[in-house]
Amino acid sequence: MSSIPLRRRFLTSIGGAAAFLTGKTAVAGNQSTGAQQGGGPLLPAYATLHNYRTLKQSSFDRTGGNNDAWRIEPGATYEVFKSAGPGIITHIWYTIAARSGHHLKELVMRIYWEGNDKPSVEVPVGDFFGLNLGDYFLYESAFLNCSSVKALNSYFAMPFRREARITITNESHERVDSFYSNIDYQLVPALPDNALYFHAQYRQATPNRAIPAVAGEPQINLDGKHNYVFFETRGKGQMMGVTFGVVQNHDGWFGEGDEMIFIDNPDKPAITGTGTEDYINGAWDFNGVPFANLYNGAPYITTAERAGGRYCVYRWHADNPVAFGSYLKHTIEHGHANDRADCFYSVGYWYQTEPFTDFPTLPPAAARWAALKL
Repeated sequence: MSSIPLRRRFLTSIGGAAAFLTGKTAVAGNQSTGAQQGGGPLLPAYATLHNYRTLKQSSFDRTGGNNDAWRIEPGATYEVFKSAGPGIITHIWYTIAARSGHHLKELVMRIYWEGNDKPSVEVPVGDFFGLNLGDYFLYESAFLNCSSVKALNSYFAMPFRREARITITNESHERVDSFYSNIDYQLVPALPDNALYFHAQYRQATPNRAIPAVAGEPQINLDGKHNYVFFETRGKGQMMGVTFGVVQNHDGWFGEGDEMIFIDNPDKPAITGTGTEDYINGAWDFNGVPFANLYNGAPYITTAERAGGRYCVYRWHADNPVAFGSYLKHTIEHGHANDRADCFYSVGYWYQTEPFTDFPTLPPAAARWAALKL
């Protein structure tokens, strides 16, 4: 790679439907999305008989009035969902009226499977929905979106066998006046044996530590030792993708970093890419133009390639989830061979057989605010 950042190109990946459960239609009554018995017409799943109960838990006013939201005081935790299983959470929707301008970073969502005291999801609310810098903007993707004007939606399938619980903690010093919630789910007769548990982990580097070039020596990074880490887990499952936000602390293109994914071997990456915008399946440093596609996007770009510039990007692997048998660490360089010191804020999303994992300690709320760090 030359010293002048190359504008890149990479074909957008295309793939299948959002559902990952290979046995999902079987759970719903052994119906098929293919040809019916006897060689009849092809029918989509929604036009065949299902054997599940469609339910919703919401913040509706239990008195029958119109106060359809919860108030969450500073430091309080509110349980927004709890259900016995077996079941599948199919959709999460929130919208929030809060006194703090940083509430997307200060409110933390945690999801617990099967009664575990350790969460499988521990992410600031805004970051979970792809608003990694704490600002609202409209976009659409296969699994997450922000709809007009401040509606947060997730369409990840989240199966559970015995119990699911979701909490929201207000780590702000100010009250959340209205937290609206609608969570759609199904109760099913049984889940297939290969059903996996959904996980999401937040990380940040504010800033990344730049590795300076040595005069007269090539900038080489083969082991990924100083890469930014999206997440790391042990178990068996598959990685679905990432969202991350960047605050540039220096002029120039931040995205000369290659992704490196370590699969079942913590010492050597099994996958190495060709640059950040290539990993996002864009090209040529996005030319500073926001975009949002089904599986890839950079829907938020301001002051491109300048100190103080801000980016939010995402990449989904639904076309080819990254499978791992015992270990996975998903990383990316910050600049070529980690030569930049920008701020990264990210969420990694994956499924695995175990219903929890040990997460690193979540940074304090104020430390999560996205800001220039010169």
